[in-house]
Amino acid sequence: MAQTSRIDARLEELGVTLPEPAKPIANYVPTVQAGNLLFVSGQVPMRDGKIAYTGKLGAGVPIEMGQQAAQLCFINVLAQARAALGSLDRVVRVVRLGGFIAAGPEFTQHAQVMNGASDMAVAVFDDAGRHARTTIGVPSLPGDAAVEVEAVFEVA
Repeated sequence: MAQTSRIDARLEELGVTLPEPAKPIANYVPTVQAGNLLFVSGQVPMRDGKIAYTGKLGAGVPIEMGQQAAQLCFINVLAQARAALGSLDRVVRVVRLGGFIAAGPEFTQHAQVMNGASDMAVAVFDDAGRHARTTIGVPSLPGDAAVEVEAVFEVA
């Protein structure tokens, strides 16, 4: 019987099941490894083949839903990373997360929304999940997604 990886066991403790990684919707690849860095393309909050959180923060989408969307985006980032690496135990640390928050022009709480992804990174990887981050508001995202998250991991 195969031994469960440390990170897979942690995900199970958190009640998180990684989905099948989403296929790219345009001319790009989901991940690129350059040396000991793994770059994961932006992931939207897909669940069961559909975008689970759509719309704009500050224009109908509450912060709590935006945080849930960011968390789901990070789960989808992890699915892409595991597909590329074979095991998330190869992740040495989360280096950087980039968050794109679809928002109305008056919305200014982008950082609180992105905490959904950042909190999940720390919950999964402990101190190795603490990362640099950029979060920006945008007028729209593919498929009317409310949030998109990209990542850079240091890998062994």
